[in-house]
Amino acid sequence: YNSKSWINATSDFILLGLFQHTSFHLFLFIVLLTIAIASLMGNALMILLIHRDHRLHTPMYLLLSQLSFTDTILVFTIVPKMASGFLTGKKSISPAECGLQILAFLTLGGGECFLLAAMSYDRYVAVCHPLRYNILMNWQLCLRMTLGSWFLGAADGLVQAVATLSFPFCSAHEIDHFFCEAPSLLHLACADTSIFEHVMYICCVVMLLVPLFLILTSYSLILAAVLHKSTEARKKAFATCSSHLTVVGLFYGAAIFTYMRPKSYRSANHDKVVSAFYTIFTPALNPLIYSLKNNEVKEALKRWLGKCINIKH
Repeated sequence: YNSKSWINATSDFILLGLFQHTSFHLFLFIVLLTIAIASLMGNALMILLIHRDHRLHTPMYLLLSQLSFTDTILVFTIVPKMASGFLTGKKSISPAECGLQILAFLTLGGGECFLLAAMSYDRYVAVCHPLRYNILMNWQLCLRMTLGSWFLGAADGLVQAVATLSFPFCSAHEIDHFFCEAPSLLHLACADTSIFEHVMYICCVVMLLVPLFLILTSYSLILAAVLHKSTEARKKAFATCSSHLTVVGLFYGAAIFTYMRPKSYRSANHDKVVSAFYTIFTPALNPLIYSLKNNEVKEALKRWLGKCINIKH
């Protein structure tokens, strides 16, 4: 058993990937790579605008910049390895790299759950207590919520990465996925993983459903507050919250589908498609959703482009 564990610790895994080498899959790969590049550019632009424009130096936009930063690192964690595997045919990944991918992916995913909850609290204070906003949503609290989100995500990632790689793995080291994800890796374990899978499921419930409960509570209180206000006030509240609700729906829909389905309903192909959705598509949609539905971001973009044009002339 010890010898087997040692062999497993030094043997590389093989990522089977998302695509086969056919002309149609090559087209899909190019589309996915284009979306990933657009995601990086969109999120980098969002971070730049928030950093450069003093009008966006508010708690709401600090949290939004953290969301963009999370999405940028998520794409960097997943896409380069997937792309190099498809283009070069070298699909092996060492246990250390695999552990780092699990750690980074869960840190970013868990952190994003709590960041979205913090953003919903920010919207609740802005809509329901606008006069007390600077007191209830001060910079100190905003910083604590941001650091807390990263810490909780990192704690979950570290525990799951270490525990997953501690199992002995069978001779077939092929992971039917395009990146190292704990559930896919557990299929290769030669030991009984049922207890750990139950613990992992509880972690997922805590990391997904606790922030979701906080988000739903915030928006229920917002809804209750705006029902008694004028039509204009309702429109303003809806405009303020709709972009965040769209992002929450996309992120949580994909995450709950992936991590909270019963094992009997799981399929490798479904998992890969949904994983591609929330690791590549959703990070590309986030800056688009916030820029299209947010006048302050659009105005900041116009001012920045105006400065660039003036410098050019």
